[in-house]
Amino acid sequence: MVQMVSSPSSPVTITVSSSGGKGGGFRSMGLTSPISRNSPLGRNGASSGGRRASSGETGKYCSMSKDEAEEVSSEFVNYTVHIPPTPDHQTMNSSQYSLPDDDAKDPGKPNRSYISGTIFSGGFNSVTRGHVVECSGDRHEMVKSMAMICGMEGCDGKALKGDGRVPCDCGFKICRDCYLDCLGNGGNCPGCKEPYRDVTDDDGARSEAGDQACPLPSMVDRRLSLVKSFKAPNPPDFDHNRWLYETKGTYGYGNAVWPKDGYGGGSGVNGFEYPPDFGERSRRPLTRKVSVSTAILSPYRLLMVIRLVALGFFLTWRIRHPNHEAIWLWGMSVTCELWFALSWLLDQLSKLCPVNRVNDLSVLKDRFESPNLRNPKGRSDLPGIDVFVSTADPEKEPPLVTANTILSILAVDYPVEKLACYLSDDGGSLLTFEALAETASFAQIWVPFCRKHRIEPRNPEAYFGQKRDFLKNKVRLDFVRERRRMKREYDEFKVRINSLPESIRRRSEAYNAHEELKAKRKQLEMGGNPSEKLKVPKATWMSDGAHWPGTWSSAENDHSRGDHAGIIQAMLAPPNSEPAMGPEADDENPVDTTEVDIRLPMLVYVSREKRPGYDHNKKAGAMNALVRTSAIMSNGPFILNLDCDHYIYNSLALREGMCFMLDRGGDRICYVQFPQRFEGIDPNDRYANHNTVFFDVSMRALDGLQGPMYVGTGCIFRRIALYGFSPPRATEHHGWFGRRKMKLWLRASRKVAKEETDDMVFPINGEHNDEDDDGDIESLLLPKRFGNSMALVASIPVAEYQGRLLQELQGKGIQGRPAGSLAVPREPLDAATVAEAISAISCYYEDKTEWGRRVGWIYGSVTEDVVTGYRMHNRGWRSVYCITKRDAFRGTAPINLTDRLHQVLRWATGSVEIFFSRNNALFASRRMKFLQKVAYFNVGIYPFTSFFLLVYCFLPAMSLFTGQFIVESLNVTFLIFLLMITITLCLLAILEIRWSGITLHEWWRNEQFWLIGGTSAHPAAVLQGLLKLIAGVDISFTLTSKSSAPDDGDDEFADLYIVKWSFLMVLPITIMMVNTIAIAVGVARTIYSPFPQWSRLLGGVFFSFWVLCHLYPFAKGLMGKRGKVPTIVFVWSGLLSIIISLLWVYISPPAGSQVFMNFQFP
Repeated sequence: MVQMVSSPSSPVTITVSSSGGKGGGFRSMGLTSPISRNSPLGRNGASSGGRRASSGETGKYCSMSKDEAEEVSSEFVNYTVHIPPTPDHQTMNSSQYSLPDDDAKDPGKPNRSYISGTIFSGGFNSVTRGHVVECSGDRHEMVKSMAMICGMEGCDGKALKGDGRVPCDCGFKICRDCYLDCLGNGGNCPGCKEPYRDVTDDDGARSEAGDQACPLPSMVDRRLSLVKSFKAPNPPDFDHNRWLYETKGTYGYGNAVWPKDGYGGGSGVNGFEYPPDFGERSRRPLTRKVSVSTAILSPYRLLMVIRLVALGFFLTWRIRHPNHEAIWLWGMSVTCELWFALSWLLDQLSKLCPVNRVNDLSVLKDRFESPNLRNPKGRSDLPGIDVFVSTADPEKEPPLVTANTILSILAVDYPVEKLACYLSDDGGSLLTFEALAETASFAQIWVPFCRKHRIEPRNPEAYFGQKRDFLKNKVRLDFVRERRRMKREYDEFKVRINSLPESIRRRSEAYNAHEELKAKRKQLEMGGNPSEKLKVPKATWMSDGAHWPGTWSSAENDHSRGDHAGIIQAMLAPPNSEPAMGPEADDENPVDTTEVDIRLPMLVYVSREKRPGYDHNKKAGAMNALVRTSAIMSNGPFILNLDCDHYIYNSLALREGMCFMLDRGGDRICYVQFPQRFEGIDPNDRYANHNTVFFDVSMRALDGLQGPMYVGTGCIFRRIALYGFSPPRATEHHGWFGRRKMKLWLRASRKVAKEETDDMVFPINGEHNDEDDDGDIESLLLPKRFGNSMALVASIPVAEYQGRLLQELQGKGIQGRPAGSLAVPREPLDAATVAEAISAISCYYEDKTEWGRRVGWIYGSVTEDVVTGYRMHNRGWRSVYCITKRDAFRGTAPINLTDRLHQVLRWATGSVEIFFSRNNALFASRRMKFLQKVAYFNVGIYPFTSFFLLVYCFLPAMSLFTGQFIVESLNVTFLIFLLMITITLCLLAILEIRWSGITLHEWWRNEQFWLIGGTSAHPAAVLQGLLKLIAGVDISFTLTSKSSAPDDGDDEFADLYIVKWSFLMVLPITIMMVNTIAIAVGVARTIYSPFPQWSRLLGGVFFSFWVLCHLYPFAKGLMGKRGKVPTIVFVWSGLLSIIISLLWVYISPPAGSQVFMNFQFP
């Protein structure tokens, strides 16, 4: 059976076929457009306002089933799906949004979302296909509560929602007959148990617009058109009388009396109260900047000056007093000390202005989620947020870890209709896809449970693994029972996730065996040779008997890790704008959700297309694909990106980040960076995995300048900043050290006639040219910059408008949006929109565009996060560091020594790439502060310190071997300078600990690993960077493995004791052996010397001991759990000992034995 699904005015034709799957278990759909994307209309067919091509255009159509999909002509390779809106025809209708199933004809059965049950795939030289998967896991009660039928038990009548409204504000669906019965039996709503409001029989004829947020006349202006989607028609004229009647409101402030709560009678004089002070509420700040105590900061800065002066005198004295007996030793030591002084100065300058920040969530709620004149219903006026989660390999990044991250996102405390979650599977794995489907099913019970009992954290693995009292602050009597049932549900969920690999393997083997039998039978029917071996591809099969369009376990053409189609699947469709209460607890529902909103945010699976011959740019390319996909499907003005192992630990984290974006001056903030916190680290933090010195000292200090760096995860972006736009205003720094400032206004609107639409200017300034910031949007938003997707281009001004500050916060020259302008329902998702998103993740989309160069995540470095943040700061944007009282996010870090070294190697290699590229801070623009330039320059130069550090680690051993020292003698001047430098360093460390909140143990671990990384990973990074620069050798890194939660009885820190040999261990082992042998040689020589020089021995032993103390964690890591040393360590130690002994005998042979050192032929 083939059914045609199309719209009378749409050129898109959708064919749904029920053949081809096992037992009719799947449907396939083909989508094409009669307009080629390379045609003139494909580029210019949409106006700047976002309207698509008119319905009068003609062209060819292609409808296909699964068997016919391969016969499509290449004429439709590059396509655009057009569904033009008209006043009489909305783009969203039943034929597009609902499945064309026979059951849909029955009005008593709910229509299932067409988008959430369809896998869309396509890409280069392929047609966009929609594979409809049968849904069997939906809960009956949940479907009933979300559908258009009566919610009363035993009734399947049509709910009053169909005529445009619900009798009760709680959203409980009820038919007219049941509603009249309820009015006769007390008048209470069956959902919320509250009395129904007074209504008349004529109320049933009101349209759904009556429940929407009705703005005041000042809001209905030409700027409101930007809030609406580019597919929606113009809103109707505003009816003041109807608004006043339906909300029981008044014209508000200025009336003689003000109703309590804005509408009804109160307890004041004659039932009324004075009007609330809206001005006071709007003036309250969302955030505050708290400076570090002067009692700590002033001595800290003074000690920096004292140490700098002491270093200057010390280096001057060292240069003027060379050691003529060992000039080579003196020269190397002075060179290293000069470099160390420069490195310390660069690192310390960025720490001059540390700050702390706090926010006020109550003000955020009052300003954006409370009833007001323009939002009488009190719907959320917060802007939307799109959350990006990236994963690449289900073997190194376990699906259960990713699933827990997704669950923590879906349960976050943020308006459901304003949130969308996108998972990027760069491996195109069916395992990740089915794990996400299981996660979406489990979220239907987990998310309501978290909302009802205010669970923290909302990662089920972390929550059930807590060792604290879970009954603390819990007052509901049903909590223990529901928690017990939820724990059992989660255990079953874990078993299903863990069994997926075996299930997929068995399923694929069974289907492949069946395909081989069919092929042999067909061979016999065609008269072929039975002994001839048939080549049947070993496909990976989905559960409904269809080929997986992504990567197969046995790689084939079009189905390998680097060669597969693009895939988009909306696991959870966009929710309704009205809250939906759930059913009571029963055998199928472990949680009583009658008082809980059971809606879930939109959840989308995305796997971008990959083809041979294209550079896919690793994680940066995957992030840019998500940016384009989300812009077309949800277009949240803000973006949060997380690694698959970093989950939301604080459900209020998104609100705390949005406080900075929406506060006065927030329109200049490009991103809000949160610190990274880690779990599963050994208590001693042997390899400084917590990295608190960087996250709590360096990043907090950068927050006092132009803002912290972007560190790759846990960051909320402003979408237009990712698009490469300049901030609305910036400051240029001229003169020495940027002391002379010049303010620039980079965004202004042209004065146009009242009936015209505002043209918003989006300046996109390059790093090396000063373009005119005033221009038309049509000339700036060219396909050359963003690609040839008109839907993507049209979404940009909408995202810019929704990300603006409120008009009440705007100052001179600042554009704002009216309050309540975002309290409107999101437009539903349709098939044409998803098909457009498929084209945006194709492998060829970024060709000849600015993606990766000036737009989105920047390509060309393995540390694309630092480069992306640098580009934004270079345009004049600011960033903010948000440290919350309760950790915002938590993740995992490699506790194994080898994995940790490889992680540091990748970071250091990226820094070397930055140093040798145009992203070097030496070429930064004048919009970046001087100290911010110093911080970015230090990021690029710190790996080069490793060579000087290596030399300095071998100097004590050379001193002990030769009996010389870096100075002629340990005189008083040298010791005083050395003492001053050491004491000031310790005092600076103590003050850093005071104002940052870290511990002395964390500071010392950081110092130890600085030397370990500087003698192992950093030199290798410099060599790799030079090879790439000189010889063009590409740098590739293996993905860091993410550890899953240990099973009961397993050692939580088992990876800590695993010794995996790596070439990075050679230099530290050599340093330890050389210094150990040198100490023994030096002591022996001094003891047996007729003229012992104890001062030189003391100096050499002191510095050798300093080196060995820093390398102690490295040595302990080589011992393993039970002190077992790997064989390779003994081999290297013995080899090094022999070599060093021979060199020593050759350099300083015993007296009277020189003849034995000469080799002669017989």
